Amino acid sequence: MKNILVINAHEYHEMAKGQLNQTLTERMVDKLSPFYNVKTTIVEKNYDIKEEQEKFKWADIIIIQTPVYWYNYPAGFKKYIDTVYEHGVFYRGTDTYGAGGLLEGRQYMLSVTWGAGEEVFNNPIDQPFFEGKGVDEVLIAMHKTQQFIGLKPLKTLSNHSALQPDIEKILEYTDKHLEEVFSLS
Repeated sequence: MKNILVINAHEYHEMAKGQLNQTLTERMVDKLSPFYNVKTTIVEKNYDIKEEQEKFKWADIIIIQTPVYWYNYPAGFKKYIDTVYEHGVFYRGTDTYGAGGLLEGRQYMLSVTWGAGEEVFNNPIDQPFFEGKGVDEVLIAMHKTQQFIGLKPLKTLSNHSALQPDIEKILEYTDKHLEEVFSLS
């Protein structure tokens, strides 16, 4: 049985209190637990750096459930990365930049929530802000961070309109994504 670490990277803001990210974290744990060993981290509830490093070493797959704040991770999760992703534990220096990841053989999945609607991506004519870029292109910094430590990506789960979510639709979409990526049955 494979091991999965689910990280809730949400950071509280008055207009983004975290209910959706917590609901999605719980949903993933519920759906994956019958088929995988699952551990969780809720970044806002504090963490022990060495314990988190051990969770990454234990995990075959890391799921990062995060809101997108200014097209990147929330500041609290960025601090988590800065302290947990330690040189000599997660990566090392090499002659080829970015090739020193020490977590090779593991995978990650970004599960993101956006205030932006789905229609703003891949649509340069009607919605020019992202210049026709898709979700993963906009989130390149998130992906490169994980690649740097040796992780390989699974298909990104992207839920939109998080400030006024249709919870049933989001949960249905999330379940379908988990079934597709993890072959749950």
